[in-house]
Order: sequence, then structure tokens, then C-alpha cells
Amino acid sequence: MNERHPLLREELARIAALNLPYEKLDGASVAVTGAGGLVGNYLTRALDALREARGLKLELIALCRSPERARAQLRGVDDLRFVEYDATRPLTADFRADYIFHAAANAHPLAFSADPVGTMQANLLGTMNLLERLRETGGRLILISSGEVYGENPDLPNGFDEHSFGAVDPMNPRACYPEGKRAAEALCAAYAIQYGVDALAARLTYVYGASITASNSRADAQFLRRALAGEDIVLKSEGAQVRSYCYAADAASALLTLMLKGETAQAYNVANPDCAASVRQYAETLAELAGVRVVCDLPPEAERRGYSTVTRAVLDPTRLTRLGWRAEYGLREGLRRTLEIGR
Repeated sequence: MNERHPLLREELARIAALNLPYEKLDGASVAVTGAGGLVGNYLTRALDALREARGLKLELIALCRSPERARAQLRGVDDLRFVEYDATRPLTADFRADYIFHAAANAHPLAFSADPVGTMQANLLGTMNLLERLRETGGRLILISSGEVYGENPDLPNGFDEHSFGAVDPMNPRACYPEGKRAAEALCAAYAIQYGVDALAARLTYVYGASITASNSRADAQFLRRALAGEDIVLKSEGAQVRSYCYAADAASALLTLMLKGETAQAYNVANPDCAASVRQYAETLAELAGVRVVCDLPPEAERRGYSTVTRAVLDPTRLTRLGWRAEYGLREGLRRTLEIGR
């Protein structure tokens, strides 16, 4: 990702100019676990731009497994404290932050297939460790959850709101991700009720953007890497599954909105209401913009085991929009920007 690209700078400036109570952050500290990942990377950049644009005294902390790798992924972010972090282990006794975004987790099919136990541990133990820390020190936790908690329910044409759910087969190893996120959300609610910990969950849909990592095996990430290389996009299914998509800049503005205005012990869908598309439609739009083709090829068994079998994963973000948030970038414009900034 080109951290100096004018389109990226424009997006970050727009986020910093939003009508949000950013003054709450003056003198505060904000930590992001998984800061090198797609969501954590863009969110950290947004916080850095906000700090500069608003003249805030804001400490930024990046919690990550490999600070060295994260430094390379977060080039251009100044005055950022890196802390080596294993989500399955408690934080050190001297760690404190006023706000924590918990984005550290396996979040792509090959990881689910190869490490289902680790996937659940990062979500369950990682969230519990952070909640225990906040129980002692105070502060607010924003859990980066997932629309996958809803499971499969094709009979909801308008999408899932925060009170509707479908089926997840807990004996399918692929369930390590949605069940881990469900358990993490339940922990947030339990700690809020029993110990008064300030925690809430952001259920993100399929977020895309130029900050996608090289290890991400999700279909849209593979499409993007091939498009950036000028190669044909490989579709490994019929592509009929319908998903809600959300550009990284919109996801970051949503998370900042929830940090400052979200209600404790609540969950909020994060999705662009105008960006429900099939996997094939997503691939074809990206291919057209990149000047490449879409071709079909079946994936290896190890990769297929990690794929979601949900046919329709559309989220209703009404609860979030009531806080004043709105998405700025449609699918075509978001993909255009992704290609431009990623080159």
C-alpha cells in the first residue's frame, strides 16, 4: 500500500473532519491489537491522521505478534509505540490504555483450516485477557467481531440485524471462527454486567482495501492481489454467495464512531447498506477496473475446508447509522481506490 497516495490522504482527512466528539481523545491512549492487519492497519492510520489534524495529545499503541513486520506494514505512521503481543496470554501488569480495539485474530480460510484451535484461542482467551486488564484499570474495549456470528439463514432478504441469527454447525472445524467470535461477544456482555467493564462489539462484514495482508487467503484478498499484479482473477466457485462489503475507510470511520458513541454491552453491524453483491459480481467489477479477466478453478481441499458455506451474508447497519454514521464509498469506487492505493 502506498502510504503517501493522495487518495489515502484524502480519505484520512475526511475521517478526521467527521462530526464526532474527538475531544474525548485528547490526553488519552488508544491501543490496537492486530495493528498490522487489514482493519488494524487502516484504523491506526486514521487515528494518526486524526491526532495530527485535530492537534490531539493521543498516545497510539500497536499490539502485534511481530513488531518488526508491523513497522513495515505501518510505514508513515509517526510516534507509534509497538508492543509485542500474544493474544492468548495476559497483558503485562503495567499495560494500560483508555481505549482498546481488539482486532487480533485469524481471519481467513487457510488459517481456520490449519489452526482452528489457535483461531478460537485468539478470540476467546484474547478477549478475556483484555477484559481482565480493563477490569483492573478501566477503559473501553471495542471487540472487532464478525458478521459470521449470524451463520446461515437465507430467508432474511433484508439482511441480519443485531437480533436475528441463523445456523452454525459447531462440529464443523470451520466453526472455530464464528463460534469464537460469538463466545468473545458473550464475554463482553458478561464482564459488562458482572464487573461493569465498558465493552461492545463491532460486527464487521467483508472489509476490503489496499491494506490487505499478503497472507490473507480470503477470496476477495486473492482477487485483489492478482488484479494488482495484472493477472486474471481466479474464481474458485460459482461465486453465487451474496455478501455485504465495506471499504476500509468506511470501516475505520464506523469503528471510531462506536469508540466514541457506541453503547456498552451492545453489538453493531458494520456494513455498507448499498454494497451487497455476489462474489462473482465483486470479482467481475474488480476485473473490469483492473483490465483483467475472471477465470474459474477449483481450490485444493485444504483451502476449501476453511471456506464459509453461508450463501447469503448481508448485514443491516441501521443501529450504527442511528449514531450518525454513513458509508461514503460504493463498491465500484472502493475497488477503484483499492487498486490505485495498492499499486
